[in-house]
Amino acid sequence: MTHKHESHPPRSGPSYQAYQILHFAFALAPLIAGFDKFFNLMTNWEKYLSVPFDILGNSHATMIAVGVIEIIAGLGVWLRPKIFSYIVALWLLGIIINIYTLGNFYDVALRDFGLMLGAIALGRLSSVYCWKERARR
Repeated sequence: MTHKHESHPPRSGPSYQAYQILHFAFALAPLIAGFDKFFNLMTNWEKYLSVPFDILGNSHATMIAVGVIEIIAGLGVWLRPKIFSYIVALWLLGIIINIYTLGNFYDVALRDFGLMLGAIALGRLSSVYCWKERARR
């Protein structure tokens, strides 16, 4: 009688390095962007908010709420990349739709499309390299 044992993939090689880079980037970038929503040091974030997405009716308050969500997303990616990478991908899709409703900043929408694909790639790689989450299945 043979048993199929699932072994851990090696912690080396290009695919693991790609996973590490994406994991770090998609944990750190939402944290930085989220905290900056409170300070507007990198940019005035409110200029990227379209009226339909201003859910609180006050662009500053909405962007503060967005910052809190992005901080949670960054922490989530750090702790559970297999789940939160897809949440970040959906968040980026929302940002892309928001930007298109502005009718401006299409370059930012294109950049965010690339980031969304990167978040999806992190999710796929996490299914291989997140051993703690794989062990719970």
